[in-house]
Amino acid sequence: MTSVPRDVLKFPLASRALLESYLPPVDQSQNDGHSYPFTTVTFANSLDSQLALSPGTQTVLSGPHSKAMTHYLRSRHDAILIGVGTAIADNPGLNCRIEGVGGYGSEGLDGQPRPIIIDPQARWDFTEKHKIFQLAREGKGRAPYIITTLASPPAEQRAILARAGGKFITLAPAQDVNQKLLWTEILKAISMEGLRSVMIEGGAAVINSLLVPEYFSVISSVIITIAPTWLGEGGVVVSPPRRTEDGKAISAARLKHVEWHPFGEDIVLCGDFKE
Repeated sequence: MTSVPRDVLKFPLASRALLESYLPPVDQSQNDGHSYPFTTVTFANSLDSQLALSPGTQTVLSGPHSKAMTHYLRSRHDAILIGVGTAIADNPGLNCRIEGVGGYGSEGLDGQPRPIIIDPQARWDFTEKHKIFQLAREGKGRAPYIITTLASPPAEQRAILARAGGKFITLAPAQDVNQKLLWTEILKAISMEGLRSVMIEGGAAVINSLLVPEYFSVISSVIITIAPTWLGEGGVVVSPPRRTEDGKAISAARLKHVEWHPFGEDIVLCGDFKE
């Protein structure tokens, strides 16, 4: 056993049981051979559906219990994905601090998810001083895989990734310069790396682009923390594109098989899009 860092988190067994039907199987070999990984969309927002007070501003929403829940979710997924905007704004660690995982009570990196950053134009000008690389050096997390459309990403960034155990993954760019990468292609690329489950944490642009009908079939579950606070006008909002049917506005998306669980002062909503 390794020494346990002071910032370790605990998540009760009773709370874990509430989430089980919305998580990847413990034996993820059951997902071998699938084109897409088990994909969980998860984030914390306010009562007015906002992730942050303004773009690029770190905003704490989750209470202690739901924060520990998020780290438990990380321990149950092979990978954790965010967009480049979140990487630039937050300098995140993207590791798991649940007691008993690698670096937090155990040797190795068991329970530590692989960070995935969506960065088509390699905008994230990271260095070895960034938190994610510090944690990798300390054995408390993994180095990121960065999904880009550049055939030759910057050499300095490639070298930093290689030394830490990460890498760039290059996907073919969209034919239309204004078109974004397809989620089906992103998820296939993740699966090709042997990662059988992924939790998608944000930011808003990433989540909004995924919560559309063409991608409902690749979303395995949705787990949302709702904090008892309003952020007010001008924040970063989770709101999928408006849909119309016969010229009339209709609901953009509606979850099925919904459960609500109080975790401290927060409410956690679980659901999916399965028939």
